[in-house]
Amino acid sequence: MSDLSAPVRKITIDPDDLRQLQSNVWSRQFVPVKLEMDGRTFDAQIRYRGGHTRNYPKKSYEVLVEGKLTLHWNAESDDPSMIRNALSFRFFEMIGVPSPTAQHFWLEWNGQQHGVYLELESVDATFFKKRGIQAHSLIYAVNDNATFGLIDRDTKLRKESLFSGYRLMMGESSAETRLVRFIRRINRPANRSLRLYLRKKLDVSQYLQWLAGAVLTGNYDGFDQNYALYEHLPSKRLRMIPWDYEGTWGRNCYGKLCGSDLVPIQGHNKLTRKVLAYRSNRVAYRRLLRKLLAGPFSVEQIAPEIDTIYAALAPAIRDDFTRKWPFSAFQEEPDQIKQYIAERREIVRRELRRWAKADAAK
Repeated sequence: MSDLSAPVRKITIDPDDLRQLQSNVWSRQFVPVKLEMDGRTFDAQIRYRGGHTRNYPKKSYEVLVEGKLTLHWNAESDDPSMIRNALSFRFFEMIGVPSPTAQHFWLEWNGQQHGVYLELESVDATFFKKRGIQAHSLIYAVNDNATFGLIDRDTKLRKESLFSGYRLMMGESSAETRLVRFIRRINRPANRSLRLYLRKKLDVSQYLQWLAGAVLTGNYDGFDQNYALYEHLPSKRLRMIPWDYEGTWGRNCYGKLCGSDLVPIQGHNKLTRKVLAYRSNRVAYRRLLRKLLAGPFSVEQIAPEIDTIYAALAPAIRDDFTRKWPFSAFQEEPDQIKQYIAERREIVRRELRRWAKADAAK
């Protein structure tokens, strides 16, 4: 085992249960295991998680601990830095958007080294309780149909259900009805009536914070999936939580380098377009982006976060032979991420000037 200065998790699984798990990588069925964690042994259940990564040799897992605690263990196979998710969620916290906590750990599986993983906090009732957030319901965006639009991404026809792309995780079924009603309503013309409706049903300020985070980190997939929606109980408004930010900071979800201009500063889903259809929201959003450029979204602010994570993680990555990326690729990534930040800042500044000028000319 490496000298990773982070927790160690140990899984013990019966051979028959292991065969059942491996028989279908797309199964949502859990199998029983014993989990050693934080000096204690728990009865737990485990299953595969993820999308295209389920076909990779190194799998990601969802773990249910004694029916109470849910953990997400990500192999982060497509990220040579293995920090993009963790760094993104730290950034979202810096700008005031509640996000899952993340920590790296070393995994053992029936006494065999299984490599370094990233453990992500589950977004669930416990997540809200820890933060003192009163949430009435929680809905996951589970695939790329979660665009807030009317058209199915695959068939190019009107969706059979406007709840397509979503999954209710907490709350009563009436939450589904409310989201469907919301989607149907925002797809009407952007008039004064819709502006008032958005103010009533959506926490617009919080949405713009989430939007800025997705835009600055460059999560192309973050607008039509990779988020969770919750109804804030006191205000009765929808709010956003980011999820799955591996494809960020200059790489896409497959780990390929991409341009720092991949994501437009206005985002690209139906709800974002309707929110930004109103001048007051555009002005507020541009002001927010300028504020973030002047503060947390800078090499000076983010580099210490990168360097801190890297200092703790490097010994483990050096010894982890389960990863498809060589250690040399890992070593090069801090400079790659910092270069992305510098380039992204200039792109956003340029686009803000162009957008504000075009808006003023209308």
